[in-house]
Amino acid sequence: MTNEPSWEDIFSSQPAQQPAAPQPEHVGLRGEQPQSRREARDAEARVGRSTRPPSGDKPKKKRRFAWLYVLLAFIVVVAGVGYYGWTNYEPQIRKVLGIELPNDYEGSGEGEEVVIVIQADQIGADVAKTLEKEGVVMTFEAFYKLLLAQNPQVNFQPGNYSLKKHMSSQAALDALQDPKNKITQRVTIPEGTTLPSALALLAAATEIPVEEFETASKDLASFGLPKKAPSLEGYLFPATYPLDPGLSAHDVLKVLVDEMFERLDAEGVAVEDRHKVLTMAALIQREAGGNPDDFYKVSRVFTNRLNTKGWKLQSDASVAYGTGRLDTVWTTAEERADASNKYNTYANAGLPIGPIGLPGDLAIDAAIHPVKGKWFFFVPINLKTGETVFSETAEQHNAAVAKLQAWCAQPANKTYCD
Repeated sequence: MTNEPSWEDIFSSQPAQQPAAPQPEHVGLRGEQPQSRREARDAEARVGRSTRPPSGDKPKKKRRFAWLYVLLAFIVVVAGVGYYGWTNYEPQIRKVLGIELPNDYEGSGEGEEVVIVIQADQIGADVAKTLEKEGVVMTFEAFYKLLLAQNPQVNFQPGNYSLKKHMSSQAALDALQDPKNKITQRVTIPEGTTLPSALALLAAATEIPVEEFETASKDLASFGLPKKAPSLEGYLFPATYPLDPGLSAHDVLKVLVDEMFERLDAEGVAVEDRHKVLTMAALIQREAGGNPDDFYKVSRVFTNRLNTKGWKLQSDASVAYGTGRLDTVWTTAEERADASNKYNTYANAGLPIGPIGLPGDLAIDAAIHPVKGKWFFFVPINLKTGETVFSETAEQHNAAVAKLQAWCAQPANKTYCD
């Protein structure tokens, strides 16, 4: 980034301070893939025969209700044990007692339309996660189990599909395979989608061959892209668009590019800074979880690294993108050492050569306005919820990475960590 203004010269932020702990070899945005019941005993009250006290002694009061205190204590103990067991082992207790909660809805759904987007690089587990997240099916497990039982195996086609809330897994699966539910002349492109997937979604919505979109997307100068842009990646604004019949592939792409430029202009981004902003925003979009505040914290981590001598961004997501594996953020030591990968932010200093996906408004705003903070590390510790830990030192970060590894080691989380 020599001969260019620093990241801080262009975007609002605070001077970074290098932490005392040295930078680890691997920032570890993901890390390497990694009671018994208490018995309650019955209390017994022994009742002895009454005897006359010695002469002159004052008779002692009889403890008529001692048995009641014992009974109450017993009830409290049993209740406590029961509460502890139910709170910590509810699924196991339900299974033993045969009263497991349902994990699937019944029927063909209810309420408003839910647009489900299936992208070209997604597998069955991805579709199951999307359906659960959007409230179409009750659980990931029910839909995924149904998928695994299909023979022959289900092949999902890219596109937008009209479904409903609270569908049974079978009803949702049938709906996704019914051509009548495929939406045309309207397309929803999710934030973070990569260019190949976006082109496939546009082809499915317009019924224009994807090859025409691929050819049109290579004419970068016709869209007003800067010379340093390696592709149209990052320059299509992710949103829902009505698409008029009769538009060419180039016309459709220009609608999305023009929308992105309008968004950048509204944020006050200079034309010469568009590429840098979109490159940073795409990294943030891919690395941040579902918490909006995390977008601004991730931006701060990357900004601190860009402005601190001797530090690299070390984004696993950018490395994976450069290998051509667009469906993952997991990387190997060999991949992180490959400097020929121009998206490799472990081996190469500064930002990658271009965006690694399509950033939305939130990621763009976060790229321009990182929150104040001294973090140099972050790692998600729950890939299902997106819960993320931000750290100032390598020691703190490594402790967080251990939490992620422990989470991934649980069999129920395997599909999120592959």
